[in-house]
Amino acid sequence: MGNVRVAFQILEDGEELPVGYSELSVHMIFDVKMDLTWKARLVANWHKTPDPVESTYEGVVSRESVRIALTYAAMMGVNVWVADIQNAYLSAPTSEKFWIICGDEFGVTDKGGKAVVKRALYGTKTAGRDFRNHLRDCMDHFGYTSCRADTNLWMRMSTKNGGEEYYEYILLYVDDCLVISDSPKESLLQLGKYFT
Repeated sequence: MGNVRVAFQILEDGEELPVGYSELSVHMIFDVKMDLTWKARLVANWHKTPDPVESTYEGVVSRESVRIALTYAAMMGVNVWVADIQNAYLSAPTSEKFWIICGDEFGVTDKGGKAVVKRALYGTKTAGRDFRNHLRDCMDHFGYTSCRADTNLWMRMSTKNGGEEYYEYILLYVDDCLVISDSPKESLLQLGKYFT
């Protein structure tokens, strides 16, 4: 529950809810990962929220772009690294206006209180879009340009340690990254700082 708590602003007793916000119901889901670690996540009951009129999905890089990028990496002699953005949606500000009544998972002091949803909570209908927009801002911030043919392929000019110029690529599959770079660790550290 600690990771998801950042998605909420707990209101003080008697503090008024912001105007225009709707109540959202939530529930806990539990999972056992492949490495046998347990995971619990508080998610929205999306089926009880109104449908947005615009697209809300996060895109994925095409298989063809991945194949071309791997071929490019082999030709240029650069490294290929993969990474996952942890708690990805919770790093993005939400575009929706919801509040919740805090349950047992918020602890004794906050149980029964009200909280405003501030982050793209898993299960809300626009969480994918909100994360996509946040990730696009991140890539722009670090000087990457989205490819016209595949908007989930990001590139920027870089220089190898030997002084040779080349294009560095980050391919995005929702919150998974494939980095094609002479210095992939530095690229991933940049992303990591943006999402902490």
